[in-house]
Amino acid sequence: MSLLLQGPMGFGPVVEGIAIVSTHGFNARYDLDRVNGTFSRPDHDHHGESLAGKIYVFTTPKGGIATSWALLDLFERGLAPLGLVCRRANPVVVQGAVLAGIPFMDRLDQDPVMALRSGDRIRLNPAAGRLQVLHPA
Repeated sequence: MSLLLQGPMGFGPVVEGIAIVSTHGFNARYDLDRVNGTFSRPDHDHHGESLAGKIYVFTTPKGGIATSWALLDLFERGLAPLGLVCRRANPVVVQGAVLAGIPFMDRLDQDPVMALRSGDRIRLNPAAGRLQVLHPA
């Protein structure tokens, strides 16, 4: 039986991919090197790792409006995450996800940062409000 997290309807199409789970907040402008799509803040728990093509699971959005255009910039460079999942979103990260066409979910019935592990293969179905672990790490 695979792990299933449920919540309100999110944004975007169904996607499957590898999770990268962080215990840190997220600001796409200040946590990432947007030229290569890697975490650049030295004290980040995934410093040096790429976010591109992965489903990023994080605690909370942080910072201001720069995240919106930074997510679009990552998308235009082919370096965007495949999806975003957090405990509770703010309007800026939702706006950025929608602007860049990145599937997004939040407010799940289990804390995704605690329930998931980096390397888990997961499926997001934002329209149904479902996140399923297909293959644990």
